[in-house]
Amino acid sequence: MKIAFLPIDNRPVCYSLAKNITEIDSDIELFIPPREFLGSLIKNADIESLFLWLESLPEVDAMILSLDTITYGGLIPSRRGTESLEELKGRIERLKPILKNKKVYAFSSIMRISNNNYNEEEKEYWKNWGKKIFEYSFSGGKNKSDIPDEIIEDYLSTRKRNFEINKLYLEWQKEGVFDTLIFSKDDCAEYGFNVEEAKELERLGGKTKTGADEIPLSLLSRAIEKEIAIYPEFTEPEYKNCISNYEDVSIEKSVLGQIELGGFKLAKSKEEADIVLVVNNFIEKQGELVMGWGTKPYSRTFTPPDKPYCIADVRFANGADNAFVKQVLEKTDFKNFYGYAGWNTSANTLGSLLAGVKVKWGAKEYNEFAFKKLQLIRFLDDWAYQANVRGQIERPCDIKTLMKPYEEKLAKTFDCYPSEPIKYIYPWNRKFEIEIDL
Repeated sequence: MKIAFLPIDNRPVCYSLAKNITEIDSDIELFIPPREFLGSLIKNADIESLFLWLESLPEVDAMILSLDTITYGGLIPSRRGTESLEELKGRIERLKPILKNKKVYAFSSIMRISNNNYNEEEKEYWKNWGKKIFEYSFSGGKNKSDIPDEIIEDYLSTRKRNFEINKLYLEWQKEGVFDTLIFSKDDCAEYGFNVEEAKELERLGGKTKTGADEIPLSLLSRAIEKEIAIYPEFTEPEYKNCISNYEDVSIEKSVLGQIELGGFKLAKSKEEADIVLVVNNFIEKQGELVMGWGTKPYSRTFTPPDKPYCIADVRFANGADNAFVKQVLEKTDFKNFYGYAGWNTSANTLGSLLAGVKVKWGAKEYNEFAFKKLQLIRFLDDWAYQANVRGQIERPCDIKTLMKPYEEKLAKTFDCYPSEPIKYIYPWNRKFEIEIDL
């Protein structure tokens, strides 16, 4: 199968993870642009080079497109960019003929509203007014507080511009340009301008999903047309109606949404399922390792299902639940194991996990080494680094010594020993994400 894949930006979870997942099936040929064409925290994507790359692609079975990349230069530039609506319309008209008569799975983001005063990924004024703009949005525009008029005007005009672009893409969908088009709700709360925009897009016939970074991987999963019945099993079933951080739906709805988007069938019982999706969900409130928000750790006894299963560890956002992972590594039956994930938001974890499941289950030329490599990366990142080592450092630095005990534990668990020292790279020169070079 030949798949073209245009990522959101050059982060490992957007770029390298797609490659790691598709390598599980050597029959999949992934066409992905050179990494230097894509945007970063401080650089927009090279849109002209990406257009030339798209125009030179061979015939493929499916195209996975992050429309924010080709429209604005990336997800972050979609919030910061100053281009006019007419400029953007002119740019994306070049895209339409490229997509003609192709099977295209695309997504475009609904502009997020970050609930903090960090402007690292937002416009400059977010450092002073971010939380108040969030509150203004959450109140439906009723609580303006003391936000200057010119900032409100700029913010709302950027939102309106992006919303008009999304409505234009929805028209393309109705014309048959896309096989699947998803509007992603990135870093969502229960109320806000972005939630209202999502409702309006749905009213007009669009399809929305909570999440962002994982959506291209969910669409990759959807493009692999293999029917697999999934049964979700929650470690805290009585709390599956609780809402995750950065999302506007319950964890159960988030799970069901990712199952549907990934092209899976929902099994009515564990007995009917091909694969059990074990969800380590939270009690009442999801923890948040980055922000230091605690929650009750896993305190039950983990018993692996007696059939193929995968694990979504969402008790904490931005990292694993140490108590849970300890039992997973001690008790997991790797004969039936189809993958682990526990990074960032619940949707991020679920979508990327299920993409790996789909590739492994339907693999025509299964590559066990690639599967083990993917699992080592996820446990080293989501558990070792995000849930442990990251909290021990002040800034990006050499973490080889701190990571060594985790490397040794995982190598023994998976009976998979890297032939060269593992490298830890900070692609955006911040603690938030690392790239694990195996």
